[in-house]
Amino acid sequence: MAMVSTYCPQFNGLRRSCPKLDNAQPQSFLQHINSQLRLSSSRKPCRAVIAMAGSGKNGTKDSITKLVSDLNSAKLETDVDVVVAPPFVYLDQVNATLTDRIEVSAQNSWIGKGGAFTGEISVEQLKDIGCKWVILGHSERRHVIGEDDQFIGKKAAYALNEGLGVIACIGELLEEREAGKTFDVCFQQLKSFADVVPSWDNIVIAYEPVWAIGTGKVATPQQAQEVHVAVRDWLKKNVSEEVASKTRIIYGGSVNGSNCVELAKQEDIDGFLVGGASLKGPEFATIVNSVISKRVAA
Repeated sequence: MAMVSTYCPQFNGLRRSCPKLDNAQPQSFLQHINSQLRLSSSRKPCRAVIAMAGSGKNGTKDSITKLVSDLNSAKLETDVDVVVAPPFVYLDQVNATLTDRIEVSAQNSWIGKGGAFTGEISVEQLKDIGCKWVILGHSERRHVIGEDDQFIGKKAAYALNEGLGVIACIGELLEEREAGKTFDVCFQQLKSFADVVPSWDNIVIAYEPVWAIGTGKVATPQQAQEVHVAVRDWLKKNVSEEVASKTRIIYGGSVNGSNCVELAKQEDIDGFLVGGASLKGPEFATIVNSVISKRVAA
């Protein structure tokens, strides 16, 4: 199952308003990133946070029933929104039995309305069974199924135009990180969304370093924060300062109950995309509740 949690009064793609980003003096990009990192430790958090979990094709009717029961009885922070994204075949089961406290997302959707595309799921069908969100651009869709940036961007534009929120995934392969191309890869993926989406109002960005997904490896809080700052800076320069300030950026990659608190304390990490830990109700509840760490620290 996949899950999203957000610390905000209302659950939407944009975070609550906060002071505009400082206008930096001319400097190199890395200097700008480093200065933003130094500033973040002293700024009080003003953005809502979101945590998201995903577990691909895992689950059976019985295991889904147990997990839904665990979620329905879990003690979750009242100001944290949660969204679950089970495999397609269990969407209706989950939507019918899950507490209204938690919303439902799909793990993928098709690029347009209907047609002869055997095996695909349309946005219209997802809305018909109560889905509010869809995950697009996940690393497995990119690197296993072979979806390219432009195709994913068009999917996002269609979903948004039809009223679904989009969790837009980006992230680099290990060889790309080792080659120093992390920012280049993430920026290109961001551009494929920015070129076509009608608005950023219902978009959440999920940064997932591919080398950390399901491997047990996890980016350090500093590594994750560095990319999140860079993504926010890209949004400021290429979309708008307002979108950069408000768009929630979550981290994914072997997030669990042991490492979530330190990650959540980072200024630009607005929550998580969780994998295997989302299959364990009590541990996921721990992760959901950790996203308020910045608020507590403040």
